[in-house]
Amino acid sequence: MRRCDEAFSDSCAAYFISANRRNKGGKRHYVRTKPMSFSLDTLNEEQLKPVMQTEGAVLVTAGAGSGKTRLLTHRIAHIIEDLGVPPYNVLAITFTNKAANEMRERLDKMLEGDATDIWVFTFHALCVRILRKYIKNLGGYSSSFSIYGEQEKEHCVKRILKEMQLEEDITKLVIASISDAKNQGMLPDEYAKIYSWRDNIDVIAKAYFEYEKELKKSNALDYDDLLNKALYLLKTDDEAREYYQNKFRYIHVDEFQDTNMVQYDIIKILAAKHGNIFVVGDEDQSIYGWRGANFANIFNFKDDFPKVSTYKLEQNYRSTKKILALANKIIANNTERLDKRLWTENADGADVKYYAARSDGDEADFVVQTIYNLKKTYNYKLSDFAILMRINALSRTFEERFMQYGVPHKLYGGFKFYERKEVKDILAYLKIIGNHNDNEAIARVINFPKRGIGDGTVQQLMNYAEVNGKSLYDVIFTLDKNEDLPTGVIKKVLPFTNVLQCIDNAYKTGCSLFDLTCYIIRAGGFKEFYAENTEDNEARKNNIRELAHGIEQFEQANPTAGLDEYLQQISLYSDLDEMDEAGDCVSIATIHSAKGLEFKVVFVVGLEDGIFPDSRRAEDKTEKEEERRLMYVAITRAKERLYLTRAKSRFRFGERKEAMPSEFLREAGFEDEKPKESAYSHYSGRYDSYRGERSYSSYGSSYNSEEVPVYTPQPKVNTKPVVTKITAPEKKQQKDLSKFAAGCRVKHKKFGVGTVVNLDTSGEPFAEVEFDGIGRLKLLLAYAPLEPLEN
Repeated sequence: MRRCDEAFSDSCAAYFISANRRNKGGKRHYVRTKPMSFSLDTLNEEQLKPVMQTEGAVLVTAGAGSGKTRLLTHRIAHIIEDLGVPPYNVLAITFTNKAANEMRERLDKMLEGDATDIWVFTFHALCVRILRKYIKNLGGYSSSFSIYGEQEKEHCVKRILKEMQLEEDITKLVIASISDAKNQGMLPDEYAKIYSWRDNIDVIAKAYFEYEKELKKSNALDYDDLLNKALYLLKTDDEAREYYQNKFRYIHVDEFQDTNMVQYDIIKILAAKHGNIFVVGDEDQSIYGWRGANFANIFNFKDDFPKVSTYKLEQNYRSTKKILALANKIIANNTERLDKRLWTENADGADVKYYAARSDGDEADFVVQTIYNLKKTYNYKLSDFAILMRINALSRTFEERFMQYGVPHKLYGGFKFYERKEVKDILAYLKIIGNHNDNEAIARVINFPKRGIGDGTVQQLMNYAEVNGKSLYDVIFTLDKNEDLPTGVIKKVLPFTNVLQCIDNAYKTGCSLFDLTCYIIRAGGFKEFYAENTEDNEARKNNIRELAHGIEQFEQANPTAGLDEYLQQISLYSDLDEMDEAGDCVSIATIHSAKGLEFKVVFVVGLEDGIFPDSRRAEDKTEKEEERRLMYVAITRAKERLYLTRAKSRFRFGERKEAMPSEFLREAGFEDEKPKESAYSHYSGRYDSYRGERSYSSYGSSYNSEEVPVYTPQPKVNTKPVVTKITAPEKKQQKDLSKFAAGCRVKHKKFGVGTVVNLDTSGEPFAEVEFDGIGRLKLLLAYAPLEPLEN
């Protein structure tokens, strides 16, 4: 192997000859006066080759943890420092502001503050810069245009639909359709023609047309416009196109696998003159197909730039050999990929461990225990641990367990379970039933789903209640008896009154909290509101199902408890003051939000068919391969230790159902069991019936409860390699249990004082504790922050 400095010296010599020739022709040569503060000797041979290949089209397929950010920054620094290219002739594009800022900071250090003029932007930020300078050439816009976020967009569409005097609120549908049309580069007439089969397409097309008129009149662009308008400008305006083609002599694109067609067309136009385009990507980490990313651009790049130089970065600096072996084995099952295999000079490391828990609760217990033991044994910090999951609905059990055992934690890239909108909306109904004076809860749901009840109407109701010495609830509940209220107010509020009356009847009839929640889901209009098949709606429906599951678990553990105790317990789980997210804490994240991160210890949880891979994606080959790439991303977040877990059963709306292992566990060799016809698929995309479609007509309406049907994907089974299974957590230090006994009073730092009603020391010692005013919890004594009180 040639030494890096030798290869560098040869390349530099060749460069300075060519640079002198260019300078003789009058081309400007950039000369830095500050000393060089970086070295190409820090690169390995795989990284050095594409760095030195500065001319023409270059494609680098960079595996997870292979140092692509280092590669990009060193290449840019080399072009400026060693080749004398002015910084303002260099463009670097990435996908997040965080990544752009990190790259800019690294370059600034490497170039001793001379990175200011380098354009390091996200695609949207780049397009804003281009449009600010040249949008006037499109006509009808000025450079001071506003950028509409989602809130402004929603307000605008709402005004348009209100003027159209529609009977139903289809704001969400129209907004989603406009975004879909713009991502496909379609004008309203074209979109209406191609999607003529869709419901409400005429209304959507008209609203889209009026929305575009409103944007132009307001000198505004929305987020989707930034890319499309910039592309249109570069295609049609010679002045803008020539200016930026001349400016950007060297173009770099990070995370190339996540580009969509519009973004790819933009960089092709920008690179058309000089042809010096450098893209770094990994098709094995393309996990955003659902939002338009097209990893096939990696393959298209080779067709569009036939003289492209292709390099592979396969050396991984992050993970152990055993973790990489599993990652390679899993991703090898994909067919739509370039051939590469990660390797590392890191140690073999600990075995990848697999744990099949009896239930989802046991799965969470195992994770807590393992974190506790590893922290004690190897001096890990809590921030070294991450729990990764396919869907964020699974976070509930882990959040609750961490609260119970006093483990600081944070939700990365999302809200805590009980802070999610759809969860808070359903809990608001329960709070109203439990406390008729909770005006905040009433205000939260009185106009959800939309009933045409604005703030003015609510204020009228509150004023009427105050004048008549009534509560807001009483005024709404007995709406037909409040004759002094304006007829318009009564007409708007009456549907909400009917919902409250039906729910109140159900509660007074003595139905369980679980059945009451199922009824609220139906009567409150949640089913219809989240009916459209979108990623966001599926996530929200999963959270609703998980909330119902948690309520059923509470009732089983606390057969004599009621609504008040449940709400009190939830208020403790919802306490945001408990966590210092900037401090040392465990990360809980979906795999999508964890991309780009790394942790010393990773738990990939919920590895069951129907959850991961997602049952909605299990049969389509392309979508299945994206699910597998998601599994690959999860595995390659781990640096030192990796745990794969699943539950053998999950509690599903009234009964415990068998859960079959994920296909990815079978591909890894940890399982060889094929899914059965009755395989559990708790999180699928449509509703069926709770316990035989129980009717609630006796509560004053024909609403019925609902749940998710069983769906069984049919995966393949691979041969089984040598693997490591574990059936129990690693050995831990024991707590002195002599002071615990049935009947003793104890104190928990979160849940307060309670009484031990049952103590079992036959296996893993646990206590069932009845906490005052909250309910019963089962806690493992070795880990729970539980102390006996003096009698």
